[in-house]
Amino acid sequence: MAGSDAYPLTGENLRGMERNQYVRHLFGQIAPRYNFMNRLMTGGLDQRWRRIAVLEAKLPPGGLLLDLATGTGDVALMALKHDPSLRVVGADFSIEMMRIGQHQALGRQVRWCGVDALRVPFPDNTFDAVISAYLIRNLSLEQIEAAFREQARLVKSGGRVVCLDATPPPDTLLKPLISFYLNAVIPFMGRLLAGSRDAYTYLPKSTQAFKTPDELAALMTSAGLVQVYHQRLMMGVMSLLTGLKAK
Repeated sequence: MAGSDAYPLTGENLRGMERNQYVRHLFGQIAPRYNFMNRLMTGGLDQRWRRIAVLEAKLPPGGLLLDLATGTGDVALMALKHDPSLRVVGADFSIEMMRIGQHQALGRQVRWCGVDALRVPFPDNTFDAVISAYLIRNLSLEQIEAAFREQARLVKSGGRVVCLDATPPPDTLLKPLISFYLNAVIPFMGRLLAGSRDAYTYLPKSTQAFKTPDELAALMTSAGLVQVYHQRLMMGVMSLLTGLKAK
């Protein structure tokens, strides 16, 4: 896969299996610098957001967590730091990303699993909570509700589905500044520091073309989750959504 010429980044040209292959290629390419770039682009706030996501999951002591689209395992490892009694599965389709996570502190305590986020090989009602960070934005529009349905299937009755993702900046006075950062600064840093302008062009473009938090909340509700609510983070560019599986 050559990059943006082979897989256009906008509109209906990037969807389904083609989109999945492109995203897998990008994340495999940037895996060695992924954590460094996340900390740099967010000023380290990305770790704080993951901690908030873990707290939103309200896991019981010794509970079983699925970190779906775990990447290098940041959410999984954050959960173990918060409560070492937890049992954590980190699942992703990027083996390269998970290999980085396996060598992190506490990485040996995570059960790593290569999966397709739309067909996760665990029985119904297995997990006390499912958290996905930066998964949903990488799916085609027709896959998003299917992914939420799969997460609702996997979580136990009364358990929580938590979604952390980048969402389009709201219409405020800061929107032009945020757009400049997304469209100019991040691709420049990606090319200079991660050696991949393609990946760090895709990431902001996919953010700006993504669903709003209200739209995502509606999709979570359509997938069968209840008491769905969201909160905005980092001037509205990040959103955290939580839904409950009805008892």
